[in-house]
Amino acid sequence: MAFEKDKKNILERIDKSKKGSIDDEIKNLVDLINSLKDYYTTSSCSGRIMIINRPESGKKCDVEFFFSSHRKASFSEIKNMLKEIPDEQLWFRQESMIIHIACKTIENAQKILDIASKAGLKHSGIITTRKKIVVEIIGSEQFETIIASNKKLYINEEYLKLLVNEANKKMDLNKKRLSKFYDLVENIKD
Repeated sequence: MAFEKDKKNILERIDKSKKGSIDDEIKNLVDLINSLKDYYTTSSCSGRIMIINRPESGKKCDVEFFFSSHRKASFSEIKNMLKEIPDEQLWFRQESMIIHIACKTIENAQKILDIASKAGLKHSGIITTRKKIVVEIIGSEQFETIIASNKKLYINEEYLKLLVNEANKKMDLNKKRLSKFYDLVENIKD
């Protein structure tokens, strides 16, 4: 009964993410998982391309976003964003999809991990079993590099184009894996 109560409470709460809503690109998957009786999502991101600072505190909540897109980025929008470079270090970062799924049993967790592996999401695993069983499904398509600091851009236009192109390729691969994962989750029998 505790699992059902936790699921109800989580699904009724207000989204506390900075964005304040589920990414469009992952919403169908989140809804599908939440419709299954033995699973519910606790957080998700469809993947994104960003330009961020790295705060000295090292705390995620202190990160400042100068650019963020859950879709592919264009070279021109990134280049325009870099016309004025702040004092902080700027990092070009591409992240893969990530979703945290609470599972009713360890067998349910193993089932969702097997599905993730079949979808090519091999870096996934169980991240907690204390109060509840939570599985982290995560892609491997990600990279980051420093591009500016102290109002100085460290890279040239050609390298910036390369970064944008590589990030967009990884976003395409991420999207394919998300789609395959969705198709496989659809076949879970309650």
